[in-house]
Amino acid sequence: MSVVISGLSEDQQKKLYSLLGHVRLHLLYKASVHGFTAAAFHSHCDKQGATVIVAYNAAGFVFGAYTSKDYTQCGEDIKDETAFLYSISAEGNKPLRVAGISGQCAFTDGATGPNYGALLFLHEDGPAVQSKPGTGFHFQAAAMHGGDLALTEFEVYRVEGLGDLLAKPWRNIQWTAERKQQLMNSILNYKSCIKTVNQARVLLVGPVGAGKSSFFNSINSAFRGNMTSQAIAGTAGTSVTTQFRTYTIKAGKGGGALPLILCDTMGLEENADTGLDIEDLVNIHKGHIKDRYQFSPSAPLLDSTPGYKRHVTLSDKIHCVVYVVDTCKVSLLTQKMLDKFATIRKKTNQLGIPQILLMTKVEEACPLVAEDLKNVYRSVYIQRKARQLSESLGIPLTCVLPVKNYSEELDLDQDTDILLFTAVEQMLNYADSFFENLDTEDQEMSVITS
Repeated sequence: MSVVISGLSEDQQKKLYSLLGHVRLHLLYKASVHGFTAAAFHSHCDKQGATVIVAYNAAGFVFGAYTSKDYTQCGEDIKDETAFLYSISAEGNKPLRVAGISGQCAFTDGATGPNYGALLFLHEDGPAVQSKPGTGFHFQAAAMHGGDLALTEFEVYRVEGLGDLLAKPWRNIQWTAERKQQLMNSILNYKSCIKTVNQARVLLVGPVGAGKSSFFNSINSAFRGNMTSQAIAGTAGTSVTTQFRTYTIKAGKGGGALPLILCDTMGLEENADTGLDIEDLVNIHKGHIKDRYQFSPSAPLLDSTPGYKRHVTLSDKIHCVVYVVDTCKVSLLTQKMLDKFATIRKKTNQLGIPQILLMTKVEEACPLVAEDLKNVYRSVYIQRKARQLSESLGIPLTCVLPVKNYSEELDLDQDTDILLFTAVEQMLNYADSFFENLDTEDQEMSVITS
């Protein structure tokens, strides 16, 4: 699966945001990838709420239209007082914003490309625009698109309001050096209630690019006191992690191992023949997969396969499952991906393994959090995404934890560490729940062969 990337430059994004206000943009459709056709546009953009069109031409213009209404192909003329056309020229001038003519409709909601009267995009099912200034909107053609009606690219973004800051945070976090040290000590001194288990084993599961490997690297860096990159992390369209890996974290350079093992897996993908196989995941839960086992989506692990661990102890089993989801992509989780999560949740519940969810990249999802990480629990947008994930995946809101991974920094940050350590402390608490729920017989069994 290729990564679909926005064509907007940083300067163009800033100018577009200046027209739209305090919002976040989610790329829904890119014609060079999905096709320059009305059918492709509607398959990706219908019933998405507020959207903005971004059209590109060779003359250097970025222009389009915003509407707060759905595209539904109902065949009717749609009124929208908030709709507008815009243009961003290559000359670096202030962006042009054109409101609709009073009393006229904003667009015709048909089966063609988006039709704003004065501008009809994807004209005749191709990379072109039909321009008729005065139909719904008044503008000078030279100022809107420079007279160049051929498109080099065409994108549509969903527009989602970010909201403001809550008067009171929805969770109370102490952002102090003392609290950071308390969390570190709590993790370092953790001991399970099972004498034979010295380290809680936590499995990270999530879509490709969600930040599973980056989370381990961030925790490792925070405990070592400097940036590290032991687990391979990246932004490829397919999973960078292709092996099952178990990672032990050291308490500082040359220090002892933490009472925690983080297990990294291949990323989840929509299609059945790509990404982590569900049966492989069950074998991981039960402790049957060895470290560095090479995943093969087309050939799940069998008990006769090299790499299958037949005799396992309680220490080999997974004690807590952590779902990792990119906060920026919560609204873009497809039904296929949600169904896959539901299947995983069902099988994990059957094994009695507690589960929590990490929301990564919160600083990318909300500018207010990027400005100050302490705003993470005051951000209306982050709270909304947490609730959305809770409802979509069936995980209690108390089990949803926002975090920021280290990605471009060269130095550690106290606020980032506090969120990371808070998440780890919760993982250990939930691992305790797993141990406490075991039958006495299970606790005493040193070897399990099933």
